[in-house]
Amino acid sequence: MTSKVTYLGALSNSCEHMASGNKFTTDAPVDNNGLGQAFSPTDTVATGLASCMMTMMGIKANGLEVDLKGATAAVTKHMAIDPRRISKIEVELHLPNAISDKNRKILEHTANTCPVHFSLHPDIEKVITYHWDL
Repeated sequence: MTSKVTYLGALSNSCEHMASGNKFTTDAPVDNNGLGQAFSPTDTVATGLASCMMTMMGIKANGLEVDLKGATAAVTKHMAIDPRRISKIEVELHLPNAISDKNRKILEHTANTCPVHFSLHPDIEKVITYHWDL
């Protein structure tokens, strides 16, 4: 088992990673009857894309002997109404500028082919922007 989700009531869930015991809470967003006091389930999907991209880049960077420490990703999720679903995810990455053009291309390709990227429905628009400015 990968994880266990327990409904806490009031549209909140406790999500536990079984291997580590780490937990986080989700809450329904304000625009969908919730209090918006934590990540919504769709927030976790959008954030998962950026986290996966950066993880895969980190794996590749290790092999290239490149340091990505301090890199950030700003994530913006857009929702459609009928049916209610994620319609667009924007990921804006800020990465160290002391990386060669060749390695930048390799790292961008690695991020753009991460497992979450391939797992998202093709109707979800993905806008990925790379800033090599840190």
